[in-house]
Amino acid sequence: MDVTATITTMATEARKAARTLAIMSTERKNEALAAMARAIVDRKSEIQAENQKDIAAAEQAGLTAAFIDRLTLSDKVVEAMVEGLEDVIGLPDPVGEVGRMWKRPNGLQVGRVRIPLGVIGFIYESRPNVTIDAAGLCLKSGNAIILKGGSEAINSNLALSRVIADALDAAGAPGAAVQVVPTTERQATTVLLEQEELIDLIIPRGGEGLIRFVVQNSRIPVLKHYKGVCHVYVDAGADPAMAENICFNAKVQRPGVCNAMETMLVHHDAADDFLPAMLAKFEEAGVEIRGCPETLRRFPGAQAATEADWPAEYEDLILAVKVVDSMDEALDHIAAHGSNHTETIVTRDYERARRFLNAADSSVVLVNASTRFNDGGQLGLGAEIGISTSKLHAFGPMGLEELTTRKFIVFGDGQIRT
Repeated sequence: MDVTATITTMATEARKAARTLAIMSTERKNEALAAMARAIVDRKSEIQAENQKDIAAAEQAGLTAAFIDRLTLSDKVVEAMVEGLEDVIGLPDPVGEVGRMWKRPNGLQVGRVRIPLGVIGFIYESRPNVTIDAAGLCLKSGNAIILKGGSEAINSNLALSRVIADALDAAGAPGAAVQVVPTTERQATTVLLEQEELIDLIIPRGGEGLIRFVVQNSRIPVLKHYKGVCHVYVDAGADPAMAENICFNAKVQRPGVCNAMETMLVHHDAADDFLPAMLAKFEEAGVEIRGCPETLRRFPGAQAATEADWPAEYEDLILAVKVVDSMDEALDHIAAHGSNHTETIVTRDYERARRFLNAADSSVVLVNASTRFNDGGQLGLGAEIGISTSKLHAFGPMGLEELTTRKFIVFGDGQIRT
């Protein structure tokens, strides 16, 4: 396979498809999404058989349980893929939405209209269900997409690409609207990142190493999300039972994802009552605790945390714990070691909650809820293509609206500039 020729041809075809998608009706786009959902249901056994090949290879390679969890297309995950497509079908189409119109003194009517970004290059690791999320969101928002998955999920992604291609054909949509790179060669990523004339945006989704490689090598604008160092701050006077449930869910429910809690901050006034029982519950669930001296004093079973633990994204059953003297100290810690991803405060105090919401500079900030809710589906976006921790041009989960931009439209009746 000539990798350069393959990628260049895919990008060229995607650019042509994007022109068709940009003017495709909402009804036709929804028909294509519905065809994709039906095909996933009808061909689930085929998809899961190919996924098993990837799982077997991952197990043989000795990859972690958390990694294999992200790789697995279980019945529940397949069902969620279908539900995600159905949710996207039910969402308003942002394309063509006209914002505020205003009239200039010379009579020109000026406004702005939402349009697709064009062609998205999506580079991701391990989670083949993301193939469907990304395809569905891009199709509904009028964007063509080229998907470059990791070698660990190649069989799963190629199976999904066949299902998508057949569904697009059945719905009369351009086949090049959704394409999966058919090779695991790393050169394919490099060539993809060189297609600045054909691809409008690169979205990498995976480990910090992948994202930094993409940022350093891309000629195309990149949406960044280096890592998810998420915090829960338990405030003085917080409801202990609520705090325990939130912290346990944030860490244990699915530790290998980017919105799992990595550091728990506890106000000094709450620490004596809260920490011993909370950390014992974590220990029983297999969580390794790495704590500050104040944490160790209250829970001797913890390991001493090092400076490397505070900015760490473990993606595993490991938790850093620090006792702080004030909310300001908690916010300073988050600012110094966080990744602008997700922060939660557990508190009974409305004013302190408001101050935390305003001061924590992350893409999603929650009050009295688990960090696990930083997710496009959970926040009502239908699904997400990723979570942006940079502020241009989106911040937080990227759904349909975040996959569009706006252009100016002007209506005149013969005006000329003097």
